[in-house]
Amino acid sequence: MELTKSMEDYLESIYILKKQKRYVRIKDIVKKFNIAAASVTEAILKLSNKNLVEHEKYGYIDLTEKGMEEAKRVYSRHKILYRFLRSILQVSESNAENDACEMEHVI
Repeated sequence: MELTKSMEDYLESIYILKKQKRYVRIKDIVKKFNIAAASVTEAILKLSNKNLVEHEKYGYIDLTEKGMEEAKRVYSRHKILYRFLRSILQVSESNAENDACEMEHVI
């Protein structure tokens, strides 16, 4: 499935937020990305149209089985890249986090 960097970021964020809070709403993603609710709503609609998330207006956002697989795949790549950058290349924590986030979308 062809996903944009942004879509992968949303899936990964929903996955992480669900691990922390067990439920996710639009406002949680707005807070995480510090962007307008309308932008998040539009992205969630696109993910819903690809059958990656389920969301009812003003309700919780859930990953579908397919969405969970994609989110775990992105999250796993991120963690592997982060550990490589920190352990092997000894990149600073903040740079490793930012670089891993950029690199996870191209491998």
